[in-house]
Amino acid sequence: MSHERKKSKLIEKHALESIPDSERKHWISIAMIWIGAIISVSSLMVGGVLVSGLPLLHAILAGLTGYGIVVLYMTFQGIQGADLGRPTVASASSAFGKKGASFIISFIIGVSVMGWFGVQTSITGSAFSSIMKDWIGINIPVQLSSALWGIIMLTTAIYGYKALAYLNYVAVPSLFILSLYGIVTVISKFGLSTLFNYTPSTSLSFWQGVAITVGGFAVGGVIAPDYSRYARDRKGAILSSLFGVLPMGIFLLIAGALMSIMAGTADMTSVVSSLGFPFIGLLILILATWTTNAVNAYSAGIAITSMFQLKDEKRAMATAIAGLIGTLLAVFGIMNHFVPFLITLTSGISPIAGVMIADYWIKLKGNKEQWREREGIHWIGVIAWISGFIVGYFITFGSAPINAIITAMIVNVVFDKIFIKTSQNPEIVNTTQEQ
Repeated sequence: MSHERKKSKLIEKHALESIPDSERKHWISIAMIWIGAIISVSSLMVGGVLVSGLPLLHAILAGLTGYGIVVLYMTFQGIQGADLGRPTVASASSAFGKKGASFIISFIIGVSVMGWFGVQTSITGSAFSSIMKDWIGINIPVQLSSALWGIIMLTTAIYGYKALAYLNYVAVPSLFILSLYGIVTVISKFGLSTLFNYTPSTSLSFWQGVAITVGGFAVGGVIAPDYSRYARDRKGAILSSLFGVLPMGIFLLIAGALMSIMAGTADMTSVVSSLGFPFIGLLILILATWTTNAVNAYSAGIAITSMFQLKDEKRAMATAIAGLIGTLLAVFGIMNHFVPFLITLTSGISPIAGVMIADYWIKLKGNKEQWREREGIHWIGVIAWISGFIVGYFITFGSAPINAIITAMIVNVVFDKIFIKTSQNPEIVNTTQEQ
């Protein structure tokens, strides 16, 4: 019985309510969560993709610019999370209304990150089966490997913030060492002058490179309040975003770029195999995927808690349900048909930040004392979000996530001035903006 009580205490109970001051964390702890989120195969692949179309130095500058843009809007989102102590879906209840945030925003975020959990689980299961077959001689069906790793990764997310932090203490140094070894190996083999004179096989513009980088972590910037709500103050939210994303993001981009030049491909499985210790390397890649996927399941659990208006203590159960659905999608191969829908749905996450930033930072001047939940659906916020989604999805010029965020911000501000300031109908005023 005592063991069960101890186990229960380890499971995070907070979901939508504000995090008490007594449970706030040092910014380094939050930064480690973000480092764990960005440490992934996809972050290494960004470097490989950029260097396939840009000279090395240009690829690094494009990556730095892209991650800088993400950190900029991530900081605004993160500070709001720290001010209110609430996750993204709860912080959005002013910009979209309680029902708008609970149903529309929670659905978009929840289904998206739950779906990507399934995608990552499927990839991990395939990699693990390959490792067991090629290096140990044991043939494990991909479906079984996916189920196994889905449950393992889900367990971490169920326990919540503390478990994510502990996982990153192991995963972050592992992939850092692997990437550092890759950098040293490539420089030793080719020399710096050869690498900087490298000519890419295809052609990308600088801003296309920026757009690729932003797209790789756009969702993370939007859901920043899910983790920054644990920050002790605004400074903690800023530092955790800045040092949680920029240094490791750029480091992995450089590592991925250099190793891709050496291997002649952006396929990280082939890249790691070329380093000379594929078994250990692939295990580290699985560990890196684990940290990212745990973040997916955790945010999905919060979104489901909001969507179905569950009590905070049900967050772990909601996370379990989200992860199990994602795992089943991976096991039964539905992800092959689900990914196009998932990509479309994910396009709807970026403009959420635009609406929230306009509401909290432009309208409320970043004053948490003026923030309050709105009853019902705030249609101005919803229309602004739809506008951002349409622009981000159909306009291919520049960076789709940034186009979506800026459009949503502008529409939200303009419509707020037009319909709130000019309306003389008290009923309309009360359903869109409670004073």
